[in-house]
Amino acid sequence: METRRFLRLSLLIAGAILAIGIATRVPMRAADAALPSTVSDEEFWRLVSEFSERAGTFQSDNLLSNERWLQHVIPDLVAKARPNRVYVGVGPEQNFTYIAALKPAMAFIVDIRRGNFDLHLMYKALFELSADRAEFVSRLFCRPRPDGLTAKSTIDEIFAAYEKVESSDTLYSRNMRAIVNTLTKAHGFQLSSADVLRLQHIFNAIYVYGPGIQYSTTQTAGRRLTREPSYAELMLATDLGGFQHSFLATEETFAYLKRFESDNLLIPLMGDFAGPKALASVGRYLANSGATVSAFYLSNVEEYLRQDGRLRTFCDNAATLPTDEASVFIRSLRNGTPDFGFELHSELGPMGRQIAECK
Repeated sequence: METRRFLRLSLLIAGAILAIGIATRVPMRAADAALPSTVSDEEFWRLVSEFSERAGTFQSDNLLSNERWLQHVIPDLVAKARPNRVYVGVGPEQNFTYIAALKPAMAFIVDIRRGNFDLHLMYKALFELSADRAEFVSRLFCRPRPDGLTAKSTIDEIFAAYEKVESSDTLYSRNMRAIVNTLTKAHGFQLSSADVLRLQHIFNAIYVYGPGIQYSTTQTAGRRLTREPSYAELMLATDLGGFQHSFLATEETFAYLKRFESDNLLIPLMGDFAGPKALASVGRYLANSGATVSAFYLSNVEEYLRQDGRLRTFCDNAATLPTDEASVFIRSLRNGTPDFGFELHSELGPMGRQIAECK
C-alpha cells in the first residue's frame, strides 16, 4: 500500500516538474520559431534591398575597429544578454566577436556606408571559402599558409606564423576572384560594378597593409598611429581577466561564424540610425517573428547623432525593436584628450530604460 502511494506521489511530482519545464520552455521556442534557421539567397537579398536606405558617407573607410578594449564587456554581456535572440550592430569586424560571444539566432548590421555593406559581403565570402582559421587568415591577407598550423594552434601562434610570410600578388588575384564568384555566382547576389570596385578597394587595402592595418591606415598612407590597435592586436586582445574572445580566438568560434554566415543569418544593411527606414524595418520584421533583441552594439554613433540634434529620432527608431529586461546596448565611450589622442572603452546599458529616458 505504501509502495503504491509512493509511486503515485512520485508520478505526480514528475508530472508537475515536466509541466513546469514545458511551461517555461515553450514560450521561448514559440518566440524563436518564426525566425529562420537558414535564410535563402533570395530572401537575404530581399531583406537587404527592402530594408536598406540610400547610402551615406562617413569620415573614414572604417575597415576595422579602433576599440582596443571592446572585449572588456564580454563577461558581463554574456551574463546579462540572452543567446538565441537577435543581435543588431554597426561597423566592421568587432561585430563578429560580439556575435560569437552571444550566439544569436540572427544578426543585422546597420551602417550608413555602402562600403561597410561590401566589407561584410567580403567577410561572408571569406568565411564560406575557408575551412579553418589558418586558411581564413591566409585568404584575408593573401599570404601562403605556413606549415604546422592546425586546429589546435593558438591565435597568437597563427598570427606569429603569418608575420614571417610575405603577401602574394597571385593569391590576391585568386582570392579576389573567389570572393566575387562566391557572391555573384554561388549566391546570385546582384552586385553592381561599383560594389565590385569597392570590394577591390577594401580587399586591396587589407592585402597591402596586412595584419598591421589600423582604423586610420588608409587615411595616413600607412603611417602607424600608436593609439590605434592593429588587426593583429585586436585578434590577440583579451578581457580584463586575460581571456581571449576574438572571433578568431578558437576553432570552435570560427566554425560557429562560418555556419552563421553560410546560413545567411548575418544581414548587412545600409541605414542611418536616425533614418526613415532601416531600423524600423528590422523592428517590424522582429516583431512579426516574435523575436527579441539580445544586444544592440552602437559603437559611438550616438555622439554624432547628439551633435546633429537627431538623437531623439534614433530613440524612436530603437523603440521599434522588441526588447525586454535582458536586452542591452553596447556603447563605446571616449577616454583621453584631443592633445594625447582618444581611446574608446565599452560599457553596457539596459535598452528599454535608456530608450525611455532618451525620449
